[in-house]
Amino acid sequence: MISNLKPTAVALGLAGMLAAAGGGAQAAGFQLFEQSGSGLGNAFAGGAASAEDASTVFFNPAGLTRLTGRQFAVAVHAIQPVFEFDNQGSTIAGQALRGTEGGNAGELGIVPNLYYAMDITPQLKFGLGVSVPFGLKTEYSDQSIARYHAIKSEVTTMNINPALAFKINDLISIGGGVNYQRITAELTNAIDFGTICFGTVGPGACTALGITPQNRDGKVKLEANDGSWGYNVGVLFTLPQDTRIGIHYRSSIEHTLEGSAKFASVPAVFAASPVFRNGDAKASIKLPETISLSTFQQLNPTWALMGDITWVRWSRFDELRVRFANGAPDNVTPENWDDSYRVSLGMNYQASDAWKIRAGVAYDDSPVSTTFRTPRIPDEDRIWLALGASFKPSKQTTLDIGYVHIFLNGDVNLNLRNTTAGNLRGEYDGHADIVSVQFTHSF
Repeated sequence: MISNLKPTAVALGLAGMLAAAGGGAQAAGFQLFEQSGSGLGNAFAGGAASAEDASTVFFNPAGLTRLTGRQFAVAVHAIQPVFEFDNQGSTIAGQALRGTEGGNAGELGIVPNLYYAMDITPQLKFGLGVSVPFGLKTEYSDQSIARYHAIKSEVTTMNINPALAFKINDLISIGGGVNYQRITAELTNAIDFGTICFGTVGPGACTALGITPQNRDGKVKLEANDGSWGYNVGVLFTLPQDTRIGIHYRSSIEHTLEGSAKFASVPAVFAASPVFRNGDAKASIKLPETISLSTFQQLNPTWALMGDITWVRWSRFDELRVRFANGAPDNVTPENWDDSYRVSLGMNYQASDAWKIRAGVAYDDSPVSTTFRTPRIPDEDRIWLALGASFKPSKQTTLDIGYVHIFLNGDVNLNLRNTTAGNLRGEYDGHADIVSVQFTHSF
């Protein structure tokens, strides 16, 4: 029996699983920009300045002052990422990693948004948004080469955002809201007990027990959740010549995820080790704040142009510390993400009273360097190409549909080294497609 085994790559894996909230998300890192069906067609250019509908609660609550009466908007986004791994000499314990390349690790994700806006007075407005600002859904096969680093990764957030906006005068509106955010996670990976045994007990004793590298896999599943609070504030300037400028700040939210780590198929030789014992786990993660500057310019009754630059403070994500209730020491995983930015440009063409055509492009800077890239977050800079259309069957009702194709900008190389999970080396081929539909009704 091994009762004093120090934390190994399995503990690192638990930390990495909590850290990996995002391989399937479609903004950089694990952020989701898909917060509006109308905005998707413009690649979310002008988000803090457009204020076309109640989704402005998320992008800039000050934009609520542009709406009158009551309005309800609901959107659904179908996100299909593709992350296909090309193995290039991955090894573990001095031998080639056996298994499949895993196929497409990207899983279809459905992201909903719900917004409501109403007048309190002609100058004071109320809004409520329910959205999913961060998320992940990826899965490799149990036999994939990446299995010791990642199998299933499913992380979701739900954000409830009531807000108020006040029109100071014809030039300036201000707005702000509070955010309650709930995060849940289910993450799994395999454990190569053969390699761990060789490194702690010795090859001779382990071989005699029938425990050799890659022939005695176990599995670990981490489930955790938390709820926490943040806020968002914004200002909207309405200038002459049909020009609007919006500035929006969304605060950082710190989560302390609490849950359980459960192990399966643990060999008897490790039964006494706290590292592989079912128990509670806790980790803190600080999600980044964002600052957006947007413009909207109505050129004439037919054409409008818009732009946006958003800065994301991903450098807050510098490490992840996991605390275990089973007696294992804390585990600290360095992340060292960089601050990132997103730039987008869009246009609208009012084809008729009923139809509006949208288009947009965006460049999404990744906070993840090659050194810290993992199979859970095979992230790289992204280029968006967007198209959309709005149809108004009546004055009160609008139907929006949008489509985006996302290209990964350049090679997504991976060279992840870990003593007991192996050296995972290769390259990802990736892209994503997004289709959004939004129904908006005023009454």
